[in-house]
Amino acid sequence: MKILSELTKDASISIPQLSKKLSINSSVLYSRIKRLMKRELIRKFTVIINESQLGINIKATVGINRDPKLKEPIHNELMRIPEVRSLIEVTGRFDIILSVYARTLEELHKVVIERIGKIEGIQATETFVEMQRTDKEPVYSIQNNPSNYL
Repeated sequence: MKILSELTKDASISIPQLSKKLSINSSVLYSRIKRLMKRELIRKFTVIINESQLGINIKATVGINRDPKLKEPIHNELMRIPEVRSLIEVTGRFDIILSVYARTLEELHKVVIERIGKIEGIQATETFVEMQRTDKEPVYSIQNNPSNYL
């Protein structure tokens, strides 16, 4: 769990640095990370981009109601839209929740109205523009540690 916690904070940390930080032998640490990857607890190492520096300033959640008979073609069409970052099927008021990123409100409007809204089978959309965001780093503690992970 300590390994997961540290890698979540900074996946670019070197094995020797992490080894020293956790007081674990480098070769042992390396083999544990490899096992975590093999067991798919670690799926990938990635980079988090500061998208506002790329001009992507608008983030929105779009709730969608769709014709259930057209699920696959709708999903395929939505995933072809570059501004759509994720598609989640949900229960409740909506059938689908999308994360949509855009440079401006005008661009968001065009994506939602002219691209998403015109897909055959989309019955209704409701857009929630992100005003402020507070993210929390996950905490992986020893209590959450099933012994078979390592």
